[in-house]
Amino acid sequence: MTPRPVQFKGSWLARSLLRAFGWQVRFRGLPADQGVIVVYPHTSNWDFVVGVLAKWAIGIPLCFWGKDSLFRVPLLGPWLRWLGGIPVDRQSPRGIVGEMAQNLKRAREDGRHLWLALAPEGTRRYVPQWRSGFYRVALEAGVPLCLAYIDYRERVVGAEHFLQLSGDATNDKAAVQRYLGHRRGRRAAQAGPIDWKT
Repeated sequence: MTPRPVQFKGSWLARSLLRAFGWQVRFRGLPADQGVIVVYPHTSNWDFVVGVLAKWAIGIPLCFWGKDSLFRVPLLGPWLRWLGGIPVDRQSPRGIVGEMAQNLKRAREDGRHLWLALAPEGTRRYVPQWRSGFYRVALEAGVPLCLAYIDYRERVVGAEHFLQLSGDATNDKAAVQRYLGHRRGRRAAQAGPIDWKT
């Protein structure tokens, strides 16, 4: 298969560590310099460890949203910011969706790389619906949505499939469900259904 136009030089050490634990990464590049990555399912703290190693293995620079309380923890907070973390107060999001969409638009105008990665369940526990921020950001900014997964049954981290959202929530949800619905988290029963408010 032909590689996509935006490529990175990843870490040999990170790839070796993942292989040592039986994991592989599937990635052929990005279709554009700006976009949103949704990662599903999120059922364990180990997802973060595997995900960070996969990020380094690929070499992709990403930003992500995290609970603001985590960024107040000594050492952890600065490290999360270094990784690309953006603290978010879930009780008072202060228009972060609109702000992020504008940032992506400006990055496209300026020719800068900017990809936002999110776990739409927002927690490791079961939730009946995803948080819709990823959808609203990608739709408002007009950027591709990458459907990424951490599958513990196959021991694969994948970031290969991209959608250009239509704005028809029913069709968009069906497309996401078709691709991600069979992926298995570490604690499969805690994976939330692929659904969100629009």
